[in-house]
Amino acid sequence: MVHRPSCRVQCMTVICCLVLVQTIAAASPAGSERPLLWYRQPATTWNEALPVGNGRLGGMVFGGVARERIQLNEETIWAGEKRDRINPEGAQNLAEIRRLLFAGRPLEAESLAQRTMIAIPKRLPPYQPLADLLMDFPGHERVTEYSRELALDSALARVRYRVGDVLYTREIFSSAVDQVIVIRLTASRPGRVTFSATLKREQDAETQILGPGRAGIEGAAIARGVRHADERKVGVRFYGSLMIVPEGGQMRYDVNEISLEGSNAATVFFAAATDYRSRDPLEASEGYLARVESKPYKQLLSAHVSDYRTLFDRVSFTLSHAQSTLPTDERLKRLQGGKSDPGLEELYFHYGRYLLISSSRPGTLAANLQGIWNDQLEPSWDSKFTININTEMNYWPAEVCNLGELHEPLFDLLENALDDGRRVAKQLYGARGFVVHHNTDLWGHAVPIDGVGSGIWPMGGAWLSLHLWDHYDFTRDREFLGRRAYPMMKEAAEFLLDYMVDHDGYLVTGPSLSPENRYRAPDGSAVKLCMGPSMDTQIAYALFSRLIEASVILDRDPEFRARLTAQRDHLVPPRIGKHGQLQEWFEDYDEPDPGHRHISHLFALHPGNQITLHGTPALAQAARVSLERRLQAGSGHTGWSRAWIVNFWARLGEGNLAHEHIVALLAKSTLPNLLDTHPPFQIDGNFGGTAGIAEMLLQSHAGEIAILPALPSVWGKGSVTGLRARGALEIDIAWASGGPTTIALRTGVDGPHKLRPPRGQRLVNILEKGKPVPAQATAEGLLQVTLLKGKEYRVTFR
Repeated sequence: MVHRPSCRVQCMTVICCLVLVQTIAAASPAGSERPLLWYRQPATTWNEALPVGNGRLGGMVFGGVARERIQLNEETIWAGEKRDRINPEGAQNLAEIRRLLFAGRPLEAESLAQRTMIAIPKRLPPYQPLADLLMDFPGHERVTEYSRELALDSALARVRYRVGDVLYTREIFSSAVDQVIVIRLTASRPGRVTFSATLKREQDAETQILGPGRAGIEGAAIARGVRHADERKVGVRFYGSLMIVPEGGQMRYDVNEISLEGSNAATVFFAAATDYRSRDPLEASEGYLARVESKPYKQLLSAHVSDYRTLFDRVSFTLSHAQSTLPTDERLKRLQGGKSDPGLEELYFHYGRYLLISSSRPGTLAANLQGIWNDQLEPSWDSKFTININTEMNYWPAEVCNLGELHEPLFDLLENALDDGRRVAKQLYGARGFVVHHNTDLWGHAVPIDGVGSGIWPMGGAWLSLHLWDHYDFTRDREFLGRRAYPMMKEAAEFLLDYMVDHDGYLVTGPSLSPENRYRAPDGSAVKLCMGPSMDTQIAYALFSRLIEASVILDRDPEFRARLTAQRDHLVPPRIGKHGQLQEWFEDYDEPDPGHRHISHLFALHPGNQITLHGTPALAQAARVSLERRLQAGSGHTGWSRAWIVNFWARLGEGNLAHEHIVALLAKSTLPNLLDTHPPFQIDGNFGGTAGIAEMLLQSHAGEIAILPALPSVWGKGSVTGLRARGALEIDIAWASGGPTTIALRTGVDGPHKLRPPRGQRLVNILEKGKPVPAQATAEGLLQVTLLKGKEYRVTFR
């Protein structure tokens, strides 16, 4: 069938779009390398494709010439359903499991716990892809001058190449403003845009050709693999809508595809909706298209870039280096071969911010193990929310990188698990409050899953609740603290108060484990289940301490505050073991896996603050010994583990060692598209790496603002602007020869602050509008100063 649309051939459209693109390119800081991933060839695998996203709707752009593939995701396409998964035998066996652990019979305890505590069914359902958008371009098999790129400063993917004397350009973005993916197709000569398009999914979906320029795909997320044999064959229903808006040419369609011939240009839109949020996914999806059909491309692109830049432009980071002319994959190979590339490190920092903006917006779900980008029906670890490190790491850059509102989906994730978490706390442990174990999902399940070696870790809810405090601490938003943070933190603490038991005069958790590590039991067996692992106690200490402070700030719950204070005093303090290391367990056990990827017992060093370099030097040294022992035995072999190591070294003030592991993260755990690999792909390492770079430049966890606390010697000259510190501060720093040249502080609230000068330097002055501000030196070498809301201060060290 043929359809001839009314011709809207507007030469000015191409001109205006070119002007807008040039404006975007010119917006990078003067003298800096534009944050751009680019390649000389199309992607041949998913690990080479480039991600676009608006927090909800994501695409992986392959940039093929004769065939373009854009792999599509919508964040709520999950298999399964919310159901009661609590093992009915758990509560009656809890006391016996604890007795066996205290009696030194952990193998028996593990066997009993596996049978009676692990959820039924034992796995949670997976997150699944939506579809592939396939676009075929006849006659484009042989091309020249090919390039493929992703501009991080505009969230715009672009493909360019020539066929004969015609230059073809595709621009792709996922708009948070209009909630659609937009593909713009242009050619340097009129009438040369010709292509066909369709939507396909591996299973459980039907493609619909609806008419000229219109197609759809309808389906459901159903877990069919062996791993989920016990899962009911239900899941989220979805609908995806495809629309071509041409500028001239002829539109055709048949039973398989829609096509356009001889057009001057075209804009292709993709929208999607699910029954998780919409009563009628088809109606919702089509509604998105109806709202954009008449909008000019220039308007769509301008709105997208403007919205994105309100977030991305808050922070800049530049290092002095020669600008590279090589494509990103070649730069990565050179770095893997031992060549230095500070510009690639700079790009990696920006990429983490780009990925967070693209996968986590207010009102969306939290970023899962793969953000929002997944092409597998049964992805590794089901692409869930793994909350014994990975999901938390996803949000480490949020506050310090001035993206605090992007933290909100994580709070929603915790809130979503409250209902099931309360049921599990009561029915499995006989406790008040709520508990979430090491994973949760779209449905908010809180049960222990998978198996005893990872699942029986009831601290996920408590750890997530600490992010609520972090958001308050960076913003000093008391309304948020009282309305949202305090109630959830209190419930998490109520669970721990009821769940913990006395052992040798201390309160300990258990049954639990030090995430996913083994210890050598007295009988010689290598086991995981235990009582009182150090990480649990450190999380409890952090939660109790922050709740005590919140209670004072809000003038709320004095009796509960007193109980928390008394119980905190009965927690096991951090202990130093026989090797001089920080103990990982209540007893000083040996480790069968000394190079294990999890380094959970250093939680108190990072992201916690119970151990600090200057406040608890002996414990900081023990943490260092633990870290060195792990590294000597091969830890850091996964991307997220390496990223955590960057943050540990930064907290220990070791800039050169932190930098060494940034390079290792890029060289050993980074895919050609700069996404992190466990392996396989997990997004947490990207976020942990970005957070680690920020941690090297600015720290505020220890009750002080530390300027350039872990600056590596190879970053001899550079600058960063817009980083956030606790106490509602925004900070710019420029440096040269290892020391700051200019520092600017902008304040969100009135209050006293302590500044720690860079190593070997002292304060010269603090100025506000050129006038000196009084500052008092402390015995610890800090500078105490009171800063006022809305002011900007200039600080000079020398």
